[in-house]
Order: sequence, then C-alpha cells, then structure tokens
Amino acid sequence: MSGQERPSREQLEESILGRAPEFTAPEVATEAGVTIDQVRRLWRALGFPEVAGDAYFTRADVDAVARLFSTVDSGTIGFDMAVALTRALGQTMSKLADWEVATLAGRVEELEQGEDATGSRIGSALRLVDEVNPAFEDLLIYAWRRHLAAAVARMEALGAGEEDLHTTHVTVGFADIVHFTALSNKISQARIGDLVEIFEARCHDVVSNAGGRVIKSIGDSVLFVTDTAVRAFEISEGIIAVIGRDPRMPDVRLGLASGSVVTRMGDVFGPPVNLAARMTAVARRNRIIVDAATAALLPEAEFETRRLPARPVRGFGVVEPLAVRRR
Repeated sequence: MSGQERPSREQLEESILGRAPEFTAPEVATEAGVTIDQVRRLWRALGFPEVAGDAYFTRADVDAVARLFSTVDSGTIGFDMAVALTRALGQTMSKLADWEVATLAGRVEELEQGEDATGSRIGSALRLVDEVNPAFEDLLIYAWRRHLAAAVARMEALGAGEEDLHTTHVTVGFADIVHFTALSNKISQARIGDLVEIFEARCHDVVSNAGGRVIKSIGDSVLFVTDTAVRAFEISEGIIAVIGRDPRMPDVRLGLASGSVVTRMGDVFGPPVNLAARMTAVARRNRIIVDAATAALLPEAEFETRRLPARPVRGFGVVEPLAVRRR
C-alpha cells in the first residue's frame, strides 16, 4: 500500500464491529434503561474485563442490552437466567472466534504473499473480514438453529422417563492419545498442533456420523456421549480405525461407562464421566475397555467380554474393568 496510510488495528476492529465506539459503560446503561451494575455483570458474563473511561461501546452494544432486558422485563426469563445464557454464549463465541482467527491466519499470510498484497497483514485481514464475515454470520445463525432443534429433541428423548430433565441415562466414551506428553516432547510445535487438530476432527466426524455427541475436546482427549452402549462401542471402533490404525497417527485408548449424568451448560457430570476417563489409564493401545454397567447393556449374542484384573481407580476404589470385542 505504498503512498497510502496503512490500516490500523482500530480500523480492523471497527470493520468487524460494523460501527465506531461512541458510548461509555454508564451511557450504555442510560441508553438501555438499566443500571450500570447490570451492564457490568452482563459484560463480565460475556467474558470481557470491565472498561472504564473513554467511549468503548457502540450502538449495537446498547441495542443488545435493551433487547435482552425486554425478555427480562416481560417476565419470560429472570435476570440471573439472562446472565447464565449470556455466559454460555460468551464462552462459546470466545472459542469460536479464536478458532476462526487461527484458521484464517494462514489465509492472511497467503494473501500478503500474492499479487493482491496490501502491504500489511491488517490490510489483508480487513479484506478477508469483508469477504468472509457476511456468509459466516448467516451460517452461524443457521447452525445455532439446527443445534437448538437437536438439543430440544435430545432432552425430550433422553429425559422423557426422568423426573429431572437435566438427568439422563447415557453411555459416556473417553478417547485419548497414548503417551501424549512424552510424544509432544519429541516433535515440533507445528506437528503437535496438526496432530491434535486431526485427532479432534476425525473423532468428531466419527462420533457425529454414528449419532453420538462430542461434549468436549481437551487437546489429547475427546469426551462423547451416546444413547446406547452398542452405539458407543461402534464409535470407539471407528475412532481406533481412523486414528490408531493410521500409521501416521499415534495409538489411542478408549474407556466406556454407563449410567445417569447431569447435563449443565453443554457439559455432562457424574460418575460415568469420571470412570470412563479413569479407565483409559488402564486400557491397552487401540483397545476398548468398559465398566460392568456398559457390559451388561451389550447383547451377549454380539459381544464377548473378558474381566481384567481388579485395580484401584482414583475416586472409585477397586474396579474390575472388562475388555470387550465383537464375536
């Protein structure tokens, strides 16, 4: 961009937000007709630190607060529930934004090395934002609606027989990479990043395709749930096939446990979650081990189980896991 002033970080931020900042936090509260404490609480729930002094907020911030409080004022939801929903949204969007930026960073570098280089990475980022964001925003709403419909259907199906709709009976699966810490000390950081990305992507595809649901990924491990033990076993087989059987990838271990879990904030909690994770520590490479509850749910005509030596499992005392395979 010779002969022109290079774009600044502030210009990039304004391009993303769509408007220039013009309000302080107290002014947002006044414009939206709420208290400054309520605004600050919502801002913290989104995951941002408090901002003092100069104008930082846009008209969009005012409108967002006003729209949220219209549902609170109508009595549809309480303020505490509004804060909880805002916190869930903030945590989800923070991860999504980091993921998007990391994914597009490589494209920014490509643009700056090509014929249409702007002379600065911010310039190429501005161009990318203008071209990508409109379609991505539409996709965001579409995906949210699809996942909302699926979540409602899951709660109805899984919780239909439960007194508490937050409590469901599932089979929990935990997959992790064998000796990941030692492995990460031997390979480059770029290779570690690629390995984890491939591991998570392949696990996600296998789980989703089989009708399960990935609850969370934690670097070298993936936690998923299914409505049946058979489906959990099929998913485990699939993960071993695409990870453990690939000579370019490390080995994996799978642990399955069944029982009641509590669902909160997109996560699941309960003894089966902890037990599935603990059992991977005693599983052999590219093998599946299960607890007694899961073994009892697998049809004997289709599956063969073998009791492994009892061993202490942190938080559960002495546990007798079972190896399982198809007949």
